[in-house]
Amino acid sequence: MSEIAGQAIIIIGALFNLFGCIGLIRLPDVYNRLQGATKCVTLGTCSIMLGVLISAGVSPTGMKALAAIVFIAITAPTAAHALSRGAHKSGIPLWEGSVVDKYEEEK
Repeated sequence: MSEIAGQAIIIIGALFNLFGCIGLIRLPDVYNRLQGATKCVTLGTCSIMLGVLISAGVSPTGMKALAAIVFIAITAPTAAHALSRGAHKSGIPLWEGSVVDKYEEEK
């Protein structure tokens, strides 16, 4: 039963990763792309690792998957924030359809 549940969660994670890749292509500017890709890929990759953890159980492979979940959950949002802040400081403009610029309000 855990094999089937693990495989289902892996498939769901792969779909989230696919949606994140589509977001990289379809979204209009660097800020929207970072937001879309980071949320989808973080959830997708963590879901894949969770599926591996469920399938492998408490084993060296399962523990490595758990460590990867923690690492990705901490580093991916932090990296996206650093990239978007750096893009804003270097003058990359927002999409003309953007409603608010929180970084600009902080100045």
